[in-house]
Amino acid sequence: MFDSQPGKGSTWTSYPYYASRRFSPIGRAYDFGVMPFRRQRRPLTNRLHENRPMKTLPALLCVLAAGATGHGAVAAEPILVIHGGAGVVAKDITPERERDVRATLERALKAGHAILDGGGTSLDAVGVAISTMEDSGTFNAGKGAVFNHDGKNELDAAIMDGATLRAGSVANVHTVKNPILLARAVMDKSPHVMLVGEGAEIFAKSLGMQPVPTSYFYTEMRWKELQQALEDEKKSGPHGTVGAVAMDKAGHLAAGTSTGGITNKRYGRVGDSPIIGAGTYADLHCAVSATGWGEFYIRATAAHDICARMEYAKTPLGDAANVVVMDIVPRLGGDGGVIALDDKGDIAMPFNTEGMFRGTIDKDGHVRTWIFKDR
Repeated sequence: MFDSQPGKGSTWTSYPYYASRRFSPIGRAYDFGVMPFRRQRRPLTNRLHENRPMKTLPALLCVLAAGATGHGAVAAEPILVIHGGAGVVAKDITPERERDVRATLERALKAGHAILDGGGTSLDAVGVAISTMEDSGTFNAGKGAVFNHDGKNELDAAIMDGATLRAGSVANVHTVKNPILLARAVMDKSPHVMLVGEGAEIFAKSLGMQPVPTSYFYTEMRWKELQQALEDEKKSGPHGTVGAVAMDKAGHLAAGTSTGGITNKRYGRVGDSPIIGAGTYADLHCAVSATGWGEFYIRATAAHDICARMEYAKTPLGDAANVVVMDIVPRLGGDGGVIALDDKGDIAMPFNTEGMFRGTIDKDGHVRTWIFKDR
């Protein structure tokens, strides 16, 4: 049962089930209050090298040094890549709209880069970059989210840590100002991966996240898009997403995505953005955030497929991303794009629509932004 007043300082540990459990950094639960036993640790030598005792101190130090950055990587050059959605229609990009988009992309890139440049984690950089875009009202996420058929905003988001495969996501929230921050909280402060609707909002209140009125998300542009979509129910309304992938100085990768979904959507529809492996995925070697027609990205498990092709077939990042975005998703009937980053610092940003809002920032703070194929 949830607390009757979750907004007054309560947390998940105030619930009977969670009060008797403790969670490790990777989310594994060990019982202390319920189960009568304590988890037994194996000897260090066996845990480091199964059935082969470590014979020398230098050998142990080599193992520890190799794991200092999570997967044996040396100090890496931090990189941040972001997108503001692939639902770009060229005729709708006025000079004023273009200036607004590029300025917001640059602001988000610089905010995330400041985290990485200061030695912060890729997870923190992804969260800051995406929350900056959520707050802007420029893209289909947070304040700029599209309206569903009933004239309401339903928000989804997900975030994933490539170093540990921990993840958090939320879907169909209505009063959460920054869904990406709530998704991070699900990962860090609960034993779950995904929370939906009212339960997700109760969880947010339990953490002290104050709800915003639904009017906060209103923008004139999105309201007009809904009215236009309602006039012709046979046409799908505008869609879009924001997302980020990053690598920090430790070589750790992270990915995150946030969206308002598709204009005029119904029935509590959820797309690919909050689905781990579909619209968001990160592991030790690859991080992906997708944007496009979510149903097809879910069916293709698009984000994970890109990373799996790298892992199992040793396909380079660019080729793996191109196969999924330019072949597999279109064959199913979908469109869109992805941003992807690997642990070597290679970047891929393929899309099969007219354009995709996107940008990068390197270790020296040099910003580049694009909307169409060549600019």
